[in-house]
Amino acid sequence: MNDTEKAAVLCCRDLARSFTDGYLSVEVLREVSLSIAPGECVAIVGASGSGKSTLLHLLGGLDRPTHGQVWVAGQNLAQLSDTACGQLRNHALGFVYQLHHLLPEFTALENVALPLLIAGAKTTHAQEKATTLLQRVGLEARLHHKPGELSGGERQRAAVARALVTDPRCVLADEPTGNLDRKNAEQVFNLMLKLNSDFNTALVVVTHDPHLAVQMDRALTLVDGRLMSGLLL
Repeated sequence: MNDTEKAAVLCCRDLARSFTDGYLSVEVLREVSLSIAPGECVAIVGASGSGKSTLLHLLGGLDRPTHGQVWVAGQNLAQLSDTACGQLRNHALGFVYQLHHLLPEFTALENVALPLLIAGAKTTHAQEKATTLLQRVGLEARLHHKPGELSGGERQRAAVARALVTDPRCVLADEPTGNLDRKNAEQVFNLMLKLNSDFNTALVVVTHDPHLAVQMDRALTLVDGRLMSGLLL
């Protein structure tokens, strides 16, 4: 690793991912290299089907590349077992998706506390920290409401709180405002930027919205499986 990669909270080198269906092989990503500095905000844009979500899954250790390597907090994911990779992912990364993925049978408080409980934290500590974060995202009056009792914007706010509860080095967000109207999308996105600044947590956002992308420190575009600097849409 070079000095930039060593200092990065998340990086990849020569990343490629192909999918095979019978005799057909489709190369989704080609020779993608990327370094995310501590506290940096990066947008990844591209046309539908360009491989944005695939890249995010590889960076988050949710999928394995066909070629290339990924480092999270200085650790090479290729050298880790599935169990060790999961532990690192739980500790160093937070995830926010287009669909909130909150567990419907749990309250907002229980959903946000869950990553800490999985990591072995005591229930009291997990609930206290989850409460603090839910207050930070404006849901102090909704702690004991289940996802079905929350609005779309409130569900995404809870999902953002859950992503941050383990104090991750980096948050990976896949179209986090894609299911929201413009007003709620702006509110959730601005909240993510503020929390990124407050917590000094790096933020990588996959989005199809150039209006959101230009508000980030850096914007990159996926074109034909390759990552290019700037907005090229």
